[in-house]
Amino acid sequence: MQREDNQSELNFLLRMIEHWGALWMGVFEFLGGITGLLLDVFKWIYRSIFYKDIQFGRAATVGQIVRIGFRSIGIVCLVCGCIGLILAFQMEPPLATFGQTDKIANIVGVAVLRELGPLISAIVLTGFAGAAIAAELGTMVVGEEIEALEAQALNPIRFLAVPRVIATVISLVLLTIIGDVMAILTACFVSVELLGVPYELYEANTLAQINLSDFTTGLLKAAVFGLILAAIACYNGLRVSGGAAGVGKATTDTVVQTIVTIVITDLLFTAIFYQLGWN
Repeated sequence: MQREDNQSELNFLLRMIEHWGALWMGVFEFLGGITGLLLDVFKWIYRSIFYKDIQFGRAATVGQIVRIGFRSIGIVCLVCGCIGLILAFQMEPPLATFGQTDKIANIVGVAVLRELGPLISAIVLTGFAGAAIAAELGTMVVGEEIEALEAQALNPIRFLAVPRVIATVISLVLLTIIGDVMAILTACFVSVELLGVPYELYEANTLAQINLSDFTTGLLKAAVFGLILAAIACYNGLRVSGGAAGVGKATTDTVVQTIVTIVITDLLFTAIFYQLGWN
């Protein structure tokens, strides 16, 4: 009986090792694949800058900006506007206890510019555009369009991934600016019209609290988040297998992996900025 118990414990331990080993192998494979794709993207961008005979498709990039960025403006404005309303309503009771309701402007300004603006915009764009990129590229893989490009000596990274990566980074930076403005305006509306904060005081507190570093750190985060979003979407889309089911899995994986990676990256940014005193 004791021997059977020992064997059972050993089997359980081996299964745990196998499970965690497979998990970490998957993580390293994912990180390696994303890194390799980004290196290829940067290589083609570099070559297109310094070698005039090598281009990646500027018209395609502009088209992707319209498709990814312009069409996302409405949903980003809606979500960020709601975030501004929520922040103002939630902060009023504790601040009113100390007679500091006007400080809503200070908190909203910093929170939106440094954290919520880029983070919320990135999450919205992940669901709106990230999944679409993965599904589009995955469908091309299933339809053997990628093989057709390679048969014509056309690099898929150069003609498919590079325009989408550049467009996503540019779009997310611009959407973050729009989202920041929307959240601050809606918080201002609630504070002035519903909570009785004078507009002049709200404006003065906002301008006194925020500075250039708040704005630049938020945009830096947005650019990195856009790079992560596009890289994961392209990576999952270009490695689809298994037909339509594979496309669906790539789409789901893209959304989950992107959101988790962006949140972890945001945490790392915040910790680094804190250590550097950029807060």
